[in-house]
Amino acid sequence: MNLMQDLAPETVLAHDKDWWRGAVIYQIYPRSFQDSNHDGIGDLTGIIHRLPHIADLGVDAIWISPFFRSPMLDFGYDVSDYRDVDPMFGSLGDFDALIARAHELGLKVLIDLVLSHTSDHHAWFQQSRASRDNPKADWYVWAEAKPDGSPPNNWLSIFGGSAWEWDGERMQYYLHNFLKQQPDLNLHNTQVQQELLDVARFWLDRGVDGFRLDTINFYFHDPELRDNPALAPEARNATIAPEVNPYNWQDHLYDKNQPENLEFLRRFRALLDEYPAATAVGEVGDGQYGLQIQADYTSGGDKVHMCYSFEFLSGIAPTAERVGQVITDYEETIGDGWACWAFSNHDVVRHPSRWNLGEEARRLYAGLLLCLRGSVCLYQGEELGLTEAYVSYDDLQDPYGIRFWPKFKGRDGCRTPIPWVSDNQNGGFSDAKPWLPMAVEHLNRSVANQESEPGSTLAFYTAMIRFRRSYPVLAKGDFRFVTSADGIVSFVRAYEGTEIFCAFNLTNTSQRINLPAGDWREDKGAPFAAASTDDGAVTLPPYQAYFGVQDSAS
Repeated sequence: MNLMQDLAPETVLAHDKDWWRGAVIYQIYPRSFQDSNHDGIGDLTGIIHRLPHIADLGVDAIWISPFFRSPMLDFGYDVSDYRDVDPMFGSLGDFDALIARAHELGLKVLIDLVLSHTSDHHAWFQQSRASRDNPKADWYVWAEAKPDGSPPNNWLSIFGGSAWEWDGERMQYYLHNFLKQQPDLNLHNTQVQQELLDVARFWLDRGVDGFRLDTINFYFHDPELRDNPALAPEARNATIAPEVNPYNWQDHLYDKNQPENLEFLRRFRALLDEYPAATAVGEVGDGQYGLQIQADYTSGGDKVHMCYSFEFLSGIAPTAERVGQVITDYEETIGDGWACWAFSNHDVVRHPSRWNLGEEARRLYAGLLLCLRGSVCLYQGEELGLTEAYVSYDDLQDPYGIRFWPKFKGRDGCRTPIPWVSDNQNGGFSDAKPWLPMAVEHLNRSVANQESEPGSTLAFYTAMIRFRRSYPVLAKGDFRFVTSADGIVSFVRAYEGTEIFCAFNLTNTSQRINLPAGDWREDKGAPFAAASTDDGAVTLPPYQAYFGVQDSAS
């Protein structure tokens, strides 16, 4: 199956500044996608070889997790050189070839830009720590110890312990919201802001179509370094390791989410607007204020285009009532902003395991995701129906998992290699021992196996994305809930004279629902079992969906 025969590249790559609105974006975690040089680690050349698989899905863009030079203590999110590719992944020439091939296939390319912190190996930090009066002395967040030698305040690191690390060379503490080897940049310094904007320009000039901005709400800190207050136990609702990490016990009023960020995001957007159709999606990591931050960061058309939403990345079961509450809260808060929805990514347990979904339920929720108002991120392997892999402690790589094992097993279970074939133990990912073990249970879900199966999960995702693209209303239309209760989620999308009524049965029993008033005609193009309609009602089989279409004027 080759969707690109009917979806010409020019339709994807036309200079439509709004291409991102409703786009389907496929996340690539490069270490685990495809190894081309036999070292057990995925690389850029491997991505190039596998791009046709992504293009055949019919998605609009790819997002590539970090591939910059790095000591790899946090697997690329600790950058030591923003303007170069780590030799582990290839070269700048390989990246240029990747851009060219992706564009040939009609795919936009977003890259993961980590602006809140660097590696402690970065030349900027090495100079900053050398003295208190050098040109980059104020490029990172430095503070004096308290009189008793303890850290400046009570801020905590996401990876455990204090967010402050003592530096015996400079005789001060530096801030690190993540690993101690990831010092935070001081974006209150306008020179730092300008340098980061220049980094973005460097990649835009190489042809990238935009950025996924890592930890976008961590860019600024409170200059007064005030202590964070405690968070009530019942309010601890973080996505990752909420039970074991004391980071989730604070109300993070001062170490992130600062108002100064808005002006920097305006500067970043102004840079993007210099290019024909560049975009940015920001990752907002905050359990308490995330929705309002997303609204603030995406409103007005002068900051980021969309924000990566965490509401469906949690372990909370997505019942009809839960889906309704999340969407209602979002619609009431976001205003003219825009969401980017996801069920899985490289930081959380894969959603079929997290929510304990059977095969039919996985497909139904995928259909729901692809019909919501907003853009969509799909994580590599999601189209194969991959579950969370078990990774033993001896094979563990993630410093987060090593720190909190065994109550929290880290993020490696969602980062294991993609199975391309089923007839060798490494699944066609590599000829060498993979950096993380190939999950045996994933082999029978390999790409090769599913490509030959018309009823496979891969075939379902391909057909559902095709269905979404056949209706611009699903990508860009307005949204109106009909119901979200008793196992049924239904809503109407409307755009440029077309309405589509979407109904989803989230239960394992047949459900009868009434159609909204109107002259609805069923579209059976989506890959779901046919529903029966009579007397203005629809009977939906278990874990199936119905789509009715009408002209808005009818």
